[in-house]
Amino acid sequence: METTSTTPDLKEKILHLFEKNKETILKDNSPGMIEQRTKAIQSFKTAGFPTIKTEKWRETDLSKMLATDYSFYFEPTFRPGIDLSGIFQCNIPHLDTDMVSQLNGWFVSDNGPVKTTPEGVIVGSYHAVKSYFPDLFNQYAGKIADITKSSMVALNTAFATDGTFIYVPDNVHVQLPMQMVNIIKHDRSIFIQNRNLVVLGRNARLQLVQCDDSVDQQQSFTNSVTEIFIGQNAFLDHYKLQNKNNSSTFINTSFFSLERDARLNTNGITLNGGLIRNETYVTLNGENSEANIMGAYLMDRTQHVDNQVFVDHKYPNCISNELFKGILDDSASAVFNGHILVRRDAQKTNAYQNNKNILLTDKAIVYTKPFLEIYADDVKCSHGATIGQLDQNAMFYLKSRGIGEKNARLLLMYAFAAEIINHIAIEPLKIRIDDMVKKRLRGELSICDKCVLHCSAMDNPIQFDIDLSKI
Repeated sequence: METTSTTPDLKEKILHLFEKNKETILKDNSPGMIEQRTKAIQSFKTAGFPTIKTEKWRETDLSKMLATDYSFYFEPTFRPGIDLSGIFQCNIPHLDTDMVSQLNGWFVSDNGPVKTTPEGVIVGSYHAVKSYFPDLFNQYAGKIADITKSSMVALNTAFATDGTFIYVPDNVHVQLPMQMVNIIKHDRSIFIQNRNLVVLGRNARLQLVQCDDSVDQQQSFTNSVTEIFIGQNAFLDHYKLQNKNNSSTFINTSFFSLERDARLNTNGITLNGGLIRNETYVTLNGENSEANIMGAYLMDRTQHVDNQVFVDHKYPNCISNELFKGILDDSASAVFNGHILVRRDAQKTNAYQNNKNILLTDKAIVYTKPFLEIYADDVKCSHGATIGQLDQNAMFYLKSRGIGEKNARLLLMYAFAAEIINHIAIEPLKIRIDDMVKKRLRGELSICDKCVLHCSAMDNPIQFDIDLSKI
């Protein structure tokens, strides 16, 4: 069922659509979830879409994107029995993953809406799990995605129709990495609101590769929210890969909650996209928990990326490390806003934050604001930010040893980005992303024709014409 309107004001259109489709949106929801969604739409009605007058959105202007007449769908936009193999083709040599697919925000699988393994791992449709495992779903859904953080979170909470649900029981170590791929493929400008929920029980282990991609040049607006719970002594190794077309708008908000002794590694690689905003909220909810939050963004033309990171140290003896690095060419722009909060009782906190950027032209722009808010007195915290151009002394050094200027520039950019890539623990994924970054730096990578991990031109790894070991 498609619902469209020529209403010029997108906010009013959305409020009208919610009332018109309320029965469909609230179907199979618990009383608590219905109340949550009702509060969320009221919150969005009050706040509306963020504007450049909103403090955290000063450098990210949505007005042009919001002027489009989008199509909204409240049921899958693809026919039953669709050939998924023709859309989801990810070819990473020597990497075996458990593929979890979404098409235009809707969970799709040949094996039905929900799958349960002998170990008790549950993977399925966010919408379907509400009926299959209502107690488990209601225990976690909406518990950390705070609608007061952003009107976009409130909007998603009200409208979210489908997405992916992953549950790993206590003491279960998932052997294969899970690859959650969300493909946008449609013949109209589409507004998508998908929701993901990932839960790791005590002592659980999971590697999760989250991919967001476009396979055509059609305009789209995706407002995605992911909630991730990491139980006591559990470990999540998380990768977020983004390769969107230049007509796409992608607002991606992730909430992580870590219990005692839990550990999180999350690494975001942004290769392409018209406008991308990543909001990451990490709450350290128990002693000795640790979060390593990293990101790399490579943008050119008029592309824009905005990374917002908030880390809440609520308990003592916790660690957080942030490192984000960006390379911007042409008239591209980027934002980094990092905020670390150390609460009064969070003694013995170690928190580090750094943002480094290279601008290749005088038209590229970066706005960076690392920020510490500390109320404890026995802590080790630091933050920093740099914006500059390629090191001319390093360029001279390389050229003096017979390396051409083009290759010297390429080498310096790659060495700059490699610090993030080297933290990828899945070796075949690391090799493939390494190749994709090299192609991106050479201007040879646009959106892939299948998904972010598939590139038909990569049968042979990309090699530089220089010996990296000499640097």
